[in-house]
Amino acid sequence: MQRRLRAVLSTALASATLATAAALFPAAETSPVAPAPAASTFTPEKPLSERVVAYQIEARLDTEKKTLEATETLTYRNRTGRPLDLFPFHLYLNAFQPQSTFLREVRQGSPDFEWKEKYRGSIEVTRLQVVGQGDLTGKMEFIQPDDGNPDDRTVFQVRLPRPVPPGGEAQFKIAFRAQLPQVLARTGTKRDFFMVGQWFPKVGVWWRGAWNCHQFHSTTEFFADFGTYDVKVTLPQGYVVGATGVEVGRQPNPDGTQTLAFRAEDVHDFAWTADRNFRVVEDSFAGGLGPVKIRLLMQPGHLSQAPRYMQALKGTLRLYDRWFGPYPYTQITVVDPPHGGFGAGGMEYPMLITAGTTWWMPAGLLLPEIVVEHEFGHQYWYGMVATNEFEDAWLDEGINQYVETQVMAALYGEETSILNLWGMTGGDARLSRLQYRAVPDTDPLTRSAYEFMSGGAYGAVTYAKTATVLRTLESLIGEETLRRALQTYFQRYRFTHPTEEDFLKTVEEVSGQDLGWFFDQAVRGTRVLDYQVRTLRSDRADWHLENPPEEKKGETLFRSLVVVHRKGDFIFPVEVEVKFDNGETVRERWDGRDRWARFGYEKKARVVSAEIDPDHKVWLDTNLFNNSRTRESQRPATRKLTQYWLVLTQFLAQCLAWLA
Repeated sequence: MQRRLRAVLSTALASATLATAAALFPAAETSPVAPAPAASTFTPEKPLSERVVAYQIEARLDTEKKTLEATETLTYRNRTGRPLDLFPFHLYLNAFQPQSTFLREVRQGSPDFEWKEKYRGSIEVTRLQVVGQGDLTGKMEFIQPDDGNPDDRTVFQVRLPRPVPPGGEAQFKIAFRAQLPQVLARTGTKRDFFMVGQWFPKVGVWWRGAWNCHQFHSTTEFFADFGTYDVKVTLPQGYVVGATGVEVGRQPNPDGTQTLAFRAEDVHDFAWTADRNFRVVEDSFAGGLGPVKIRLLMQPGHLSQAPRYMQALKGTLRLYDRWFGPYPYTQITVVDPPHGGFGAGGMEYPMLITAGTTWWMPAGLLLPEIVVEHEFGHQYWYGMVATNEFEDAWLDEGINQYVETQVMAALYGEETSILNLWGMTGGDARLSRLQYRAVPDTDPLTRSAYEFMSGGAYGAVTYAKTATVLRTLESLIGEETLRRALQTYFQRYRFTHPTEEDFLKTVEEVSGQDLGWFFDQAVRGTRVLDYQVRTLRSDRADWHLENPPEEKKGETLFRSLVVVHRKGDFIFPVEVEVKFDNGETVRERWDGRDRWARFGYEKKARVVSAEIDPDHKVWLDTNLFNNSRTRESQRPATRKLTQYWLVLTQFLAQCLAWLA
């Protein structure tokens, strides 16, 4: 998603920091062995989802005025088991108005943000009829279920004269017009480029016994029911169009326009894009359910980077197919936004994702690859496993980022999966850990996305902390077991709306462990994990003698002491490795329940060093510098740190001078 795109882009200036971290803290070795390919239970002969909704939309785009005129027929099938007479709808484009909740939150998070009229977007329902129940346009009522902001018009509701019985249907016939904003976030226009997302009135989701239809927030995304979409778009000839679904018809019109028809099944959203300048690059992938058509819509200045997009996407498709299950759709479209339209990049919609690059992107900075991988991953974690992004954002963003670190490592190397440039390297998993360390204790993973302390806290916790939590979980149950748990979770809950408990119980079931103690701290809590080696000492056993004999290596007896300390409030079992000057190594295991532990030894050798988590598996530890201690100071290490710091400061100073 867009926060991920911005976070990765920032590594262009933080390259030296990542290189330093990678050099100082080598990663634990990971198993290259993947589980057997996931068995497919998809049956294309029947629907893959419950198909609660069916949308038929006809829209006309005015490319000069940046407006849409459209009609929509929504058939809603009541699968709730109870009569329904009240229906809420999203009007997401109304978020692009200065007094909306969305822009209030943008301003709160970025006080320097200035409103410009070009950012204004809107959507107006001009007619709403329900077949058999009449025109209900006058019955529409704007509501603000999250914050009560009377100026926010991103949700309305309408009450029907007669309820829709269980098993029955309601057919809404809606006319609407929309003003597309200049690209600010996710959707909009830039010159001849149009990214049209969240653009039509969309009904809420009946979930957990009530309607779920949140306002549009700066940190939230989307939640909707599965169904079918039949969409026709009319726009001037000469525009290249990409969309959710597949193109099923194209017709030139006498007025110089063209009408394109698209069909999408078993998806919960529909987005489309158009640009006169798109250059189309096509290929295919041999998936587990048959060939998948890959369609890249590239900007002319970015054509040289199309192979990077294609390689990353094919590699990601291959690993997802093997690890979790096949991609069930016949096409995937990647949209490359133009210069100035970067705000539309890094987004996911069913069967369509937006990427992001620049003309100068060096080969060793893997921004295009990581964005394509991340957004395609959302075809699984959001697209098919359709969790509530408003309330459980970590279940799609966080799980997706964890898998991203695994896929990128498999494709590009654990320590070079985000940066491999000018002798500097950096791994994706390390970037996640660095981001998490910035705000490790502000919010639990389970907090609703719009209730975090700040946008920065939302990004660091939802994305980076979740990925780091799951990396640490590997040390408890094993990497392969966690991957099998994710495979089981995907196979069990695709095309449904699972919850936090569904995921956590699946992990416990597959691992065969009660992990409540870990989840309570790492998922539902805000405890900080920080362990340190506090004391390291060796004394001669004959210290009390007035004239002790000369010390002889291997003969003089020493009493050694190592004290480890749990500085944070997160309790986690760790290993402690103690080394002696005779080459002997001892491994201790500490459950971490007490605040400290003491280990004593009587040996004919001095203690040399002690290290907590010697295999570097506890990624949640916020301070790795205090995890080890040596009996004697290591001057080469001090010099190395000094040199790294000197290079880093000079590099950043040059970058800042260049930007100035």
